[in-house]
Amino acid sequence: MNLVASILPYAQIILSVVLVAAILFQQSSAGVGGALGGGEGGSFHHTRRGFEKFLFYLSIVCGTLFALFALLSIIIKAHS
Repeated sequence: MNLVASILPYAQIILSVVLVAAILFQQSSAGVGGALGGGEGGSFHHTRRGFEKFLFYLSIVCGTLFALFALLSIIIKAHS
């Protein structure tokens, strides 16, 4: 258990960097015009393909793992 407690912060740092990178590399369909209120009139459906789909799933997996590691860290600190 002591080994897990010592490795866990480093794993969280690595996961957080990968998660931030995966989120920032994703393309936004709205763009700057949509953020400022000048979006397109109709709804636009965008299908993720290739690397964009990989980044989408990577962000989901990294976010889930980060949340689980944070919960595990809380549990380990509570039992110490």
